[in-house]
Amino acid sequence: MQVKLRLQRFGNKKRPYYRIVAAGSEKRRDGQFLDILGIYHPLAKEHEESYRINREKVEMWLNRGAKPTETVRSLLSKAGIWQQYQEEKERIKREKKLREKSKEKNKVEQG
Repeated sequence: MQVKLRLQRFGNKKRPYYRIVAAGSEKRRDGQFLDILGIYHPLAKEHEESYRINREKVEMWLNRGAKPTETVRSLLSKAGIWQQYQEEKERIKREKKLREKSKEKNKVEQG
């Protein structure tokens, strides 16, 4: 089961607010979830905050392989979490590549 970071709808008719949750991809939109990661108020006034995200929980789920939906990805981008995650992922990829090259170089020198 793939884990998705997505929105779960709450509120009244024409007055929605959402929870940002980690849920299985087969679960319904407002069904069972694994963890609550934050909230999003699309109708919030200017002086109120429109979203609140728990950075540690989001990073934990992203590192475990959870995929955010487009809307959640845009919220993570606004919070600066998505760019940081992408940079970290690229850095790890580069380091892994360098380690593999050095291992190959050591094998050629020894053999």
